[in-house]
Parts: sequence; C-alpha cells; structure tokens
Amino acid sequence: MWREKTLELIKRPGGSGRVLITGCAGFIGSWLAEAYSGAGWEVYCVDNFSTGRMENISHLPVRLLRGNVEEVELPRFDLAFHGAALPAPDFYVKRPVEAMLPDSLGLLRVLRRAAESGGRVVFLSSSEVYGDPEVVPTPESYWGRVNPVGVRSPYDESKRFGEALCMAFRREYGVDVRVARIFNTYGPRLDPDSSYARVVTKFLVQALRGEPITVHGDGLQTRSFAYVSDVVNGLITIAHCERCAGEVYNVGSDEEVTILELAKLVKEVAGSASPIVHTPPRPDDPRRRRPDLSKLRALGWEPVVKLKEGLSLTLLWLRSLF
Repeated sequence: MWREKTLELIKRPGGSGRVLITGCAGFIGSWLAEAYSGAGWEVYCVDNFSTGRMENISHLPVRLLRGNVEEVELPRFDLAFHGAALPAPDFYVKRPVEAMLPDSLGLLRVLRRAAESGGRVVFLSSSEVYGDPEVVPTPESYWGRVNPVGVRSPYDESKRFGEALCMAFRREYGVDVRVARIFNTYGPRLDPDSSYARVVTKFLVQALRGEPITVHGDGLQTRSFAYVSDVVNGLITIAHCERCAGEVYNVGSDEEVTILELAKLVKEVAGSASPIVHTPPRPDDPRRRRPDLSKLRALGWEPVVKLKEGLSLTLLWLRSLF
C-alpha cells in the first residue's frame, strides 16, 4: 500500500522522530499512524473516540492520549498531523458546536506547541472550504463560496478558520505549517456501523445487505473519490517536502463521478440487486467537487487507485467484517 518513495520520505537519517497525530484512531489518522510507526517513529495518538475506533490502532505501538485535543497535555513533536474532526455531514449538522472545537481551540493548542518546540504541522483541512465552487476543477487559489450560517457551516467555517490560524502562526511566529485540503476519501477503516457513515461505505453496506441504496436528491451532484492509500501518500509527501512551508495543497482524486453513477458502480462491484432510492436533498449540498491536483503532482505525487479497484478493495474489507 505504501509506495517505496513514500517510505523513504518517512525514514529519517540518523534515526526516527516523534510524530503527533490528532484523530489518530479515526480513518485517515490510523493509516498515518501505521505508516509512521512502521518506519520507526515515536507516534503519539490523541483521540476522544467520538468517531475513532480502538481496533484501528490496537495493533500499533502508539502512545495513546485519550481525550479532546482541546484538553489533553500535548507532547513536544518533530511533526504533527492535525486531523481531529467530526467529518461526516450528518454528524456536524446534528452536533454543530462540538464540530467547531477541534479546528479552533484544538488546533490553537497544537500550533502553540509547535511554536514552543519548533515542530512542523500539517493541517488536515477539507474540500469543504470551497463550499459550492464556481470553478471546477478547483485550484488552491480559489477562495470558496460558503454559506457562513448554513447547516454545513460548523465544519466548513471551522476548517477555513483553521487554515487562517495556521497562516497567522506562520506569519507571526514562523511556525512551519502546511495545509492539505482533502477531498472525499474512502477505504478500509471507514466505520461501516456508524449512523454517520459516509457515502461510499454506506452504499457498499446497503448493497451487501440487499437494502435500498439511498441517494440524496437527484443524484447528479458530483464528487471525486480517492482511495485512502493515495491520500495518505499525498499527506506524507506534503509533510516531508522541504520547500512546502506555508503552502496549501489539494489532496484527492480528480476522477469525477455523479452520486448516481457511484451507486450503480457499487451495485456492479458488489453484484447486488439493491434498488436505488432517492431521498430529499441535503441543504447546501455542493453540486460539483473535483480538485485541480497539478500543484501536488508537481511534487512527484500521483493518485494510482482507480475508483472501481478501490471499491473492490473496500468491499473485501467489509465482507471480512460481516
């Protein structure tokens, strides 16, 4: 799963370093923890398990700091990935106040620790900062079109605030920060049992169980789905680039599909007879999502897992659970 080039980036001349990963027991965080612990780094994991799962990290030699990133005592670090968040739309619509804390108060504490210790910080931001974009494919230079008081705003605006806070710490204190705007990501460890499971996992589980596949609205809204190994390789590339301080990068796939096409592909991959059922549209749901990846590609990174292959790999993992 980890490319040879990526593993070489993690290996440090003269020994391992210390990495702090907030949201470490979650989806992307646990894959980062696996990569760094496998390369001999000392991994500190912060998670309150609001969405994370112990089984995602129980096989890893990590030092667990259980609690909210806004409250736990943070260690000094060489590198930090700040990924603690409530990323599923249903989750941050129903728990909006809680959704805003990790990327405001929590990130503030990570950045203050970085300023004290000289550590580098990679902020795991989101394509949600673009809102419902007028420019597609969307480059990092696009400022976004976000409803600041809408039902999605707790997540969207906390990510936008987090980016601004990162750049403020860079300008005022010289902290080495990098921002990764992550687009829709899927794969093993994306919790299938949660009522807040995101669309790829939700569709695959519905198909496996023979349940109706529920598509919000007309299904013509588009997304670009990236397999988790491609995203993690992109994050590691950004983290270890020596000329990337203060830069912002889109991370994901530029293979754009409609949600209706995704539902049909899931049925095909799963060999399912599940009907596709349309439900009311979500408020403020963006119509298109497709990143411009040219900036990250310039660092030598490239997504390699096509959607059909990634769905098949995720399906194998899900079948092992059921």
